[in-house]
Amino acid sequence: MKFVIKAAAAAGLLALGACGGNADDKAAENIEAAADNRADVLDAQADNAQNGQVEDALEDQADAVRDNGHDLADKADDNDDARVEQQAANQM
Repeated sequence: MKFVIKAAAAAGLLALGACGGNADDKAAENIEAAADNRADVLDAQADNAQNGQVEDALEDQADAVRDNGHDLADKADDNDDARVEQQAANQM
């Protein structure tokens, strides 16, 4: 019976740890938001481009910014490291 109670308590602690609310979670949200904002600007520039090649290049750049932002957000969250947010700001 003691083992069952200890196991349940351990599982509860693990569940609490996984639910987030830490600085790394907020950093991940900030990284994704910044990347999405930057990509939206690039998409708007692409929409206003007069040249099809320029439009395609800007859209590709927007996709790359979004992908990089999502990767960095995952890195911050997975590594529980809010400092990744500053690294992301330097890269964008």
